[in-house]
Order: sequence, then C-alpha cells, then structure tokens
Amino acid sequence: MRQGAMAAVGAVLILLGGMLAHFTQTTNGIRIEDVRFKGAAGNTMSALIYIPPNPTERSPAPGILAVHGYINSRETQDGFAIEFARRGYVVVALDQTGHGYSDPPAFAHGFGGPDGLAYLRSLPYVDKENIGLEGHSMGGWTILAAAAAMPDAYKSLVLEGSSTGKPFAAEGTPTWPRNLAVVFSQYDEFSQIMWGSEYAKNVPQSGKLAAVFGAAGPVEPGRLYGDIGKGTARVLYTPAITHPADHFSHEAIGDSLDWFGKTLTGGTPLPSTDQIWLRKEIGTLIALIGFFVLLLGAFDLLLTWSAFAPLRIGPARSLATTEVLPKGKQWWVAFWVSALLPAVTYYPAFALGNAWLPASRFLPQAFTTDVMVWALLNTVITLALLPFVPKRTSRGGVAVQAALIALATVAVGVLAVWLADLLFKIDFRFWVVALKLPSPTQLMIMLIYLVPFTLFFMVALRTLHANFSRLDAPAIGHYVTTALVLSLGFVVLIGGQYLAMWLGGKLINPFPASPVVPLSTIIGIQFIPLLAAVAVLSTFTWRRTGTSLPGALICGLLVTWYMVAGTATQAAL
Repeated sequence: MRQGAMAAVGAVLILLGGMLAHFTQTTNGIRIEDVRFKGAAGNTMSALIYIPPNPTERSPAPGILAVHGYINSRETQDGFAIEFARRGYVVVALDQTGHGYSDPPAFAHGFGGPDGLAYLRSLPYVDKENIGLEGHSMGGWTILAAAAAMPDAYKSLVLEGSSTGKPFAAEGTPTWPRNLAVVFSQYDEFSQIMWGSEYAKNVPQSGKLAAVFGAAGPVEPGRLYGDIGKGTARVLYTPAITHPADHFSHEAIGDSLDWFGKTLTGGTPLPSTDQIWLRKEIGTLIALIGFFVLLLGAFDLLLTWSAFAPLRIGPARSLATTEVLPKGKQWWVAFWVSALLPAVTYYPAFALGNAWLPASRFLPQAFTTDVMVWALLNTVITLALLPFVPKRTSRGGVAVQAALIALATVAVGVLAVWLADLLFKIDFRFWVVALKLPSPTQLMIMLIYLVPFTLFFMVALRTLHANFSRLDAPAIGHYVTTALVLSLGFVVLIGGQYLAMWLGGKLINPFPASPVVPLSTIIGIQFIPLLAAVAVLSTFTWRRTGTSLPGALICGLLVTWYMVAGTATQAAL
C-alpha cells in the first residue's frame, strides 16, 4: 500500500464510524452535554447528559439517572441512554466514583449515586415528580444508595443484573425501593452474590428475592406484584443472556423501557422493540478498527522519515531469516505452550493479586494490579524458558529510534481519540472493549503500571517472533499464527467457561475461596481481541523492522492506557 494510504484509510474509518455513532445518539434533535459537577463532599463527578429537544423549565420532561457497572464508565449504558432520550426522558449517564472522569476512590459517597440524583433533580428542565433510576450491576447499588439517601426523590427503579441487600445495598422490602423492576439474566455470573442463588436460572426461587417482592413462594417472571400507584409494584424479567450482555441486549433494554413507560408520566411513547442504539455501537466499532488501522499507517509513514532509517530493513539487512523453529514437533510444542500458558496462569495470578496486593496509593487500581501480576508471572516463566527459544541475531543501536517511533505512533492515536471526543462525543468501543481518553489522575496512574506492562511485552513479543517469525514468511499465515499464539488460550478458557455456564448453569471456579473468578472471567473476554490486536500490531512492525522492540513499546503504551483508563481506581493517590 502506498505510503500514507493506510493512515488515510484509518482516518476515514474513524470519521465514518464517528458520524454514524454521533447521528445515532443525537437522533431527533437529542443534545449531549459532557458535564462535571461537585458532589456533596466536594468531589468532582462526571456525566453525559442526553437532552431531548423539547424540555423547558415551564414544560419539564421526566428524568432518568443511568449508571454503569463496576470497572466500566458512563458510555457503557449508552444503549439505555439513547433509547430513554428517544422517548423524551432527560438522561444523566453517570460515572461512578473512581470510574471514568469521576474522582476516586471507587465505592466512596454511595458510589456517587446520591450526588447523581441530586444533580439530575437540579436541572431546571427535569420534572421532579417523574424521575426513574436505572443501574447495571454495581450501578444498581449506586442507584439504591441514591434511593436510600432521597427516598422521595424518585418514582421507579430498574436493577439490571443487580440486587438489594448485602454486600453493598440496603435490604429490600415489599415497599422499598419504590416500583422496582429486576432484570436478572438466566446466565448471570453473579447470582450468588446478588440473590444468594448458586444458579442464575434459580433466582426466581430465591428467598431473598421473594422477600423483596412480598411473595409467599417463587417469583413468577413477567407478573406484576404490588401496586404502581402506591409505589409497591414489582416485576422480574429473566432474559436468556449473561451479566455483561445486560447492557448490550435489545431484550434487557426493552424491559427497562416497558417499566418506565408504565411507571413514569410524560415523554414520547414508542414501542419497546423500536431501538436504534446498536447503530451507535457499530459506529464506535468502525472507529475502533479505524484507530488500529491509523496506528499501523502512522508507524509505516513515520518509518519513511530519515530519523527512523536505522529501523528499516532492506535487501542489505535481511537478517535472521534462519534459526527459526522448523514446522515440526518442536514447533507445535512451542505453539501450544505459548498459547496455553497465559490462560493457565490467568486465574492463579488474579487470586494472588487479590490476596496479596490490595489497592493502595502505590497500586491504586486493583484489577490493573491483578493483570500486572499475571503479566509479570508470565514474564518470569518466559525468561526461564529462554534456553529453549531459537537464538536470533539482535539489532543493536536502535533502542532510541524504537522508543521515539513508539511514542509518535501512540501520540497519533491519542490525537484521534481526542478529536473523536471533541467532534462526536464518543470514545472507541464495542461492548466490553473500550478505549477512552485518560483523565489527569489516570495519566499519573499509567506511570505506575507502564514499566511492568512494557517489560512483559518486550519479553513476550521477543519470544513470539523468535519462535514463529521470519522475514520471508507469507503475510497472511504469519499474522494468523501470531494472533493464534497470543489469543487462542483465552478463546479456550473463556469459551470453556461459558460452555460450562450454558450446560451446567454456572462457571467453573478453580479457587472457591477467591471471589475474583466471575469478574476476572468477564475481564478475560477482553483479552481475546486485545491480544489478537497486539499480535497483528507487533507482527506488522516486526515485518518492517526485523525487531520486536518497536511493537513491544507501542503495545506497552497502548495496553497500559487501555487498562488504566477503562477500569476503576479503588484508592486515592
């Protein structure tokens, strides 16, 4: 491809995807505002406000506070927010404390719920008598904290994959919270912690749920319990999906639309099946793909600069095409060890991190720390296996150029994400995979985790290319091989877990005493596309430079950015 053409393709994809996402979320004149406001404790809170075209102070619209789950951000609930706004509701999509752009630590100040509800009620164009609360997972506990702090400040509430009661919410009763809908999926990974049921399909038989519904026996899905006029109404919905699919499901979103349509007054009636939010997700997916293509194109273009000439390989520098493993028994042993070892160490590393490295000012993000433990464990194992890795002639004297081209390449990506946020009010995402601009606090946190993640990629990618890369390898086979080596183990691990969930009703927990398996399994879903992208990026850069160092440095920067900006900060710096 002609120099610069790939970067242009990436930019066009970002533009087209951004426009599709923007025009979807602003359909029919909806306006989106990115706001910061002060909480009761002086903490800074962040939210996106979705404002339909007609509300005024004299003619206010009903309002909904929509809150994401743990280690997500305000954009995660965009499917709900878009559909609520299309129906005439003013929506405040909140960043919980310690998430997104809201001040850490996570869990503080009722997860930010009371502050979010107070802010929603402060908007002059919101009808204070018609306010709904919607929250997914820990976002459910966030809105319950708001409902407990201001029991007369809302009219109805939807818990998506969440619950009342321990460990983080007040106990539910037949009269509190008001007009409650519970959307709890048949394959939810957190049925035990939420409703005390080992199997999600058995949640309707949960005694804890029956106590909230005032039912003498099992709760019947779809049946209306209590009275909407008295604020005691209850209903249970049980879509056949998983916990993370709750915020990516026409059915789950439709259930919340049905409930608010019955319990709130005002707005613009639309059938709950009339949903367009998926177009926005497709748009941000196209933009995410464009971001990745832009990075490859930027690297290719930068490599033509004279400053980076020492990195380029040409006919005179066709180094180390030999000494690679022949495709025989030894090759396949290396393939399967490389593919499966990261997956085998995944749960043990998370259990170790959870047990021995709780969040602190020095390691403020618990799950980023867990991933760091996994990365360092695999670094140590890989270093121990180096005697069995084919020796390659290393390229000396290019470390400075590799570092500079990595910084320049990632800087192009940062500029693209900033422009997309500025022009379209979007980040780059699809379902649980999301890349967004870091906050100033998160930039400082990135400095903590950057070194261990970069070290991991330097060792892992050097070994990857020593085992499986040669300069004369056909491109397609080369990319497929490296992508499989890095991601196949997690395909097996995560696929096996959800097969077990589908067949047996629950995940396999190799560490029953550790609480991290359900959440680390959901986090593991992201490893599949992320590691495949790492493989493609590092292979692309290796084929042009003959060294793994530039790709390792780029991946260290990108993955640290991705992890820190996309998860929760449990400790204040």
